[in-house]
Amino acid sequence: MHEASTTGQFILFCASFAGMLVFQKTKAVFWKLAIPVGVLVALSAFMGGYLSYLFDEVTLKIIFTVFLVIAGLAMLVPYAPERSEPALRRSGHISLSTGSSEVSVDLRVVIPVTVLTGFFSGMIGVSGGSFLVPMLVLACGLPMKTAVTTATPLVATSALMGFSGHFFQGHFIPYLGLPLAVITVVGGVLGGKYALKSKPKHLKRLFALTNIVAALLILVNLLSTLPT
Repeated sequence: MHEASTTGQFILFCASFAGMLVFQKTKAVFWKLAIPVGVLVALSAFMGGYLSYLFDEVTLKIIFTVFLVIAGLAMLVPYAPERSEPALRRSGHISLSTGSSEVSVDLRVVIPVTVLTGFFSGMIGVSGGSFLVPMLVLACGLPMKTAVTTATPLVATSALMGFSGHFFQGHFIPYLGLPLAVITVVGGVLGGKYALKSKPKHLKRLFALTNIVAALLILVNLLSTLPT
């Protein structure tokens, strides 16, 4: 399990980094939000990877599966962020400019979700984008496409630090991880280009579908490993 998580984190980092380079060429990443959130993700993901040996993997996977479904369904609910009150006057909010408009960031949601996402992603060896994208849309009011492009460097950061935590425990298998990473870099580039060309509503539906499918696959895997 730990070797699989380590390999998964390494592959995720390579794919996300490739996608980030595609997005950066078009200046699609909202760095004013990505950098501070990325720091929280990095620290919590490293701790999750390093402390992974302390936790029962079945329990973690069940919790993760439930939240995957919730995150997927949340993206199917129509949502329009409130703009009536300036963020600076609202307790627990900060206002950030995207260039053409301002977004209200609810720190009461962003900070705990970011820390938990990084921790569990680093521990289990999965993409934190499953939770970071809904957070950026629902708690920060970012448009779907901007949320996807901004979440990409966050996923890369989470994956790198999660991988580092596992790596220091001696869980990495280079002859397996390196060839797979080369393949996923190609996928990251193609996926990044597709995201830039897609309509926001299509991205939301695709995101929800992949989350739910991933949850079902994890559930099937868990059931297959249970003693009969």
